[in-house]
Amino acid sequence: MFATSVLYMRLCLFVSNLSTDFLLTSRTMKAVTLCVLAFALADIAAGDLPSPDKSYKILVLIPVASKSHRNVFLPLVESLADRGHKIVMLVSLPPVFKHPNVTEINFEVPIPHINFFVEGKFLGSLPALGKKLPKIARDLYQIPSVKMLYEKRKEFDLIIVDHMFNEVGYPFLHEVPFITIATPGMDHRQSAFLGNVLNPSYAPHLLHSFPLPLSLWQRIKNTFMHIYVAIFWRSWAVVPLIQKEISAQFPDLPPLLDIERNQSLTLMNTHFTITTPVPLLPSQVEVGAMHCRPGEPLPQDLESWLTGAGSTGVIYFSLGSVLRGEIPPEYLQFFLEAFQRLPQRVLWKYEGQLQGASDNVRVSSWFPQQDILAHHNVKVFISHGGLLSLQESIFHEKPLLVLPVFGDQPRNGMVVENSNIGRVLVWEELTADRIVDALTDIINNPMYKENVARMSASLRDQPTTPKERAVFWTEYVVRHRGAPQLRCPAAQLSWVEFLMLDVIGLLLLALLLLLLLIRRLLRAVSATLLGSSAKRKKD
Repeated sequence: MFATSVLYMRLCLFVSNLSTDFLLTSRTMKAVTLCVLAFALADIAAGDLPSPDKSYKILVLIPVASKSHRNVFLPLVESLADRGHKIVMLVSLPPVFKHPNVTEINFEVPIPHINFFVEGKFLGSLPALGKKLPKIARDLYQIPSVKMLYEKRKEFDLIIVDHMFNEVGYPFLHEVPFITIATPGMDHRQSAFLGNVLNPSYAPHLLHSFPLPLSLWQRIKNTFMHIYVAIFWRSWAVVPLIQKEISAQFPDLPPLLDIERNQSLTLMNTHFTITTPVPLLPSQVEVGAMHCRPGEPLPQDLESWLTGAGSTGVIYFSLGSVLRGEIPPEYLQFFLEAFQRLPQRVLWKYEGQLQGASDNVRVSSWFPQQDILAHHNVKVFISHGGLLSLQESIFHEKPLLVLPVFGDQPRNGMVVENSNIGRVLVWEELTADRIVDALTDIINNPMYKENVARMSASLRDQPTTPKERAVFWTEYVVRHRGAPQLRCPAAQLSWVEFLMLDVIGLLLLALLLLLLLIRRLLRAVSATLLGSSAKRKKD
């Protein structure tokens, strides 16, 4: 499980052999054991990677990101900093690091909040955010701290950027080695740019998924979404408007999408155990669940409250960091009524005032989520279906009740439903009865717990940790000066060349010419035969 247990077992065997071969005294044996354990802990902290040959300067760009997107970066940044690298982060969120090797630069352009609930329905965020990105691109490079950082960008050995929503930061990447982190996991648009065009006959697109195998109608819809989402974002409604703002400030800069094409590597926040397996390039490295960790002890009052629930257990309810206290009143009432009817205790992460909660409900604006999910008495996790929450729930073997809101959450909900590790409810069809029925089924049916435990065991069973892979490949790109050997030649081809339309066209033309030639030949033969026949009749 994530490799380090092997080292510990070998060290224990070494200590056992020492005690047998040398008949160490009890006091000496304790001292040796403590030394061996200290060595093991030190090695676990450092991982199985050799120490870097030098300290690198790395710039991390997250100008447009939610807390969940930033949370994907944090374990990698911390690990790189622990290995002696100097990290500078450009972020739009309050600082979180106190590490001496990490410097955070927070710029003043406010990232607008998206209202997900309008007139009784939850709406998608992509069109709304897409309209706001051009203004961010116009204002970002007018900030003195950003301008100064931009002028010094070539002093960095590597730049790491969030691949989603961050085209505004692409000017930094020109003529500098860079990698991306795909925070939502596999994105078919980015994969195509890397030269790996996914087949829509089975590969889901970013915003939705279907049970496999896909029907004819589902393959038609999936193909349409593969094409439409890419055109909408890159060629029509978003990137061209960002490009206009960037070109006005940097007229000599190549097109943003040409800059994006030069990335050396992408670290994808996914793993084949919890998504549809697809073929990957060497430049596509899965690091899903990199942020997951074992649970830590809870504060005493929270521990007592969870344990005090007894055998009925606890339900944990959180809609993540983006949807903050925006649940419409009618839906709030459904949850309040449902929780009142359930025997379990409920931990509810909710920002703002919440009136009418029953005695079995404990509300707070923040909870240590992974430590709660690791607790033995938590029976189910009610989630919005964010990818990080999904990974944490699987890692800690907790079934889910998913209520998707936007983005990739419907797709993640489909993963939960197809894998039988939980249930999915739709907001527009929500009632107190449906909440109670779904939670009762998940808690009382052992199938969900068994399936999530099986998936968790598969996710944990890896030769190296996701964090170690992320660190290794990040340093690999620096060591090999951008690692051009990772790049697929298909990334430089046009669609005509990639689909071999020119070759197919020439073959069709050759076939047409051949058919015309055969036709003329047949006509000539026919005319000759008919002429000979007519001559014989005259004779």
